[in-house]
Amino acid sequence: MKIVTYNVNGLRPRIAQFGSLLKLLDSFDADIICIQETKLRRQELRADLVIADGYETFVSCTRTSEKGRTGYSGVATFCRVKSAFSSNEVALPVRAEEGFTGLLESSQDGKRTMGAVAEGLEEFSKEELLQLDSEGRCIVTDHGHFVLFNIYGPRAESDDSDRVLFKLKFYNVLQKRWEHLLHMGKRVFVVGDLNIAPTSMDRCDAGPDFENNEFRRWLRSLLVACGGRFIDVFRAKHPDRRDAYTCWPQSTGAEVFNYGTRIDHILCAGPCLHHDNSLPGHNIVACHVMECDILSQYKRWKDGNSFRWKGEQSVKLEGSDHAPVSASLLEIPDTPQHSTPSLSARYNPKIHGLQQTLVSMLLKRQAAEDSAPCKKSNSSSRGNIILGNCSQGFNGSFNNGDQPGVLPSESCSLTNLETEDSLLKTGECAGGSYAEEAACNTLISHESLHAKALPENETRKRVKRCSQMSLKSFFQKNSVVSNDANSSNADSPISKAETSESNPIEIPRSNTQSDSGRQLEAYQDQSQINASPVEKEKSGVALLEWRRIQQVMQNSIPLCKGHKETCVARVVKKQGPNNGRRFYVCARAEGPASNPEANCGYFKWAASKSRHK
Repeated sequence: MKIVTYNVNGLRPRIAQFGSLLKLLDSFDADIICIQETKLRRQELRADLVIADGYETFVSCTRTSEKGRTGYSGVATFCRVKSAFSSNEVALPVRAEEGFTGLLESSQDGKRTMGAVAEGLEEFSKEELLQLDSEGRCIVTDHGHFVLFNIYGPRAESDDSDRVLFKLKFYNVLQKRWEHLLHMGKRVFVVGDLNIAPTSMDRCDAGPDFENNEFRRWLRSLLVACGGRFIDVFRAKHPDRRDAYTCWPQSTGAEVFNYGTRIDHILCAGPCLHHDNSLPGHNIVACHVMECDILSQYKRWKDGNSFRWKGEQSVKLEGSDHAPVSASLLEIPDTPQHSTPSLSARYNPKIHGLQQTLVSMLLKRQAAEDSAPCKKSNSSSRGNIILGNCSQGFNGSFNNGDQPGVLPSESCSLTNLETEDSLLKTGECAGGSYAEEAACNTLISHESLHAKALPENETRKRVKRCSQMSLKSFFQKNSVVSNDANSSNADSPISKAETSESNPIEIPRSNTQSDSGRQLEAYQDQSQINASPVEKEKSGVALLEWRRIQQVMQNSIPLCKGHKETCVARVVKKQGPNNGRRFYVCARAEGPASNPEANCGYFKWAASKSRHK
């Protein structure tokens, strides 16, 4: 049996990276996969995000409306099973609980219960417990032989007293729950991103006072080596391994030099499953854990990457800023036959779309557009309109006497959630009746079916609302009106000039000033062909001004002292007296101070503050 814990830093980008949720889960080849930081709100849960064939899913999302906490955190536990009904597989839980206080939903034997404080937590008020469970940080699954806690621990800066107090109370209540279960003779597994590195060995370049932090002292107090009952499974299997990290800061390129920390853990406590479990040397790790390791193949930075990280200007790395941790268990016997708890995502009607909201409809349509982009059309007829995720337009010409209110025979794409890979795919729904069109979740206003053509300016407004603005439209004056004044085809709904603008010159995005300058210059050269002499003169002046601004900006950027290279500018985002102030730092990746190729630590404040948006 294999257990994996992984902070995905957003479940949606990880699914996009692997192609589907099923492919992501299958890549671990594990029986229980615990995911943290899903960043999913309850109203955003969709089948393609949390349901995969062969897995039972249990999720917890943030419930708070506190600013900065909505759509944050979130955990999910995926259990690989052959059958969700009358199964004796250990991976299929006999009981599941959202949160760890007992006040949120729990289920056992197909029955849901909620509202009762968990045993061992009676000393805390309901208000305190509900606050701790409001951020979607825990899912508890009881697998018969052990109880599994999937946890995403809070992060708290030392100067943020409110979050420090929240984190202290969070772990204090959790410890009470664990102690009660252990007192009852249960075996407890704690997996996830605890946001705590227990010792200086688990942090690169740890300072002399690193281990004096109150949270690190608390975590070490749980371990057997310090008189506690839990075992750090990774350290038990690799007591002397150094530079074994699971998390690296994204903004500093720390992965390049493995400048990280180990904050993702698998802890366990309780007796082994043998009859003589009281014998010396018998515990659940010694008897049942074969291996525990960090899955470094999931790191964003791969060994052998040749390009050098330069202040986030390098090639974008795909993946989470965490690496998964896995543990392989031995000799875990089957459990009595049972069915999946009703807390499973398969029983949530909102996930299957039976209670569809406007938000979920728009999200599904966006996913359909991502998987099958709409076919663009430059036809001058208003009849060829593409709505939402329609793969075909309404091809009837409304200018040729079509009856208003009659839907054309062409069809729109139908969102299908029940595919093999649980991804949104588009299919065809034929027919022209209102019922069939409604099944496609496409809203068609009665106004759009008028046979009478709209005036030129009204048509342009509609086109602009329905299409994405191009970069060209911000630099070039609207010459359509002047062209129409001398045009013999002024009554046409869309003129030739407007039709030509439907294929603007695309300017690729770039992170560097020099690239943007070259792209703008290339664009100006291309646009000069059809521009008037006055416009050419204005464009030339604008280009010269842009080059002057670039030169001033380039000259104002200092060079770092260690490498004599151009620094990168950053802005203070933390609340305080320096919020919004710009500063310059060395552009190289963060690494050990002993490595001359790593960031030299150069820092300099900019002359003035950045303007708040």
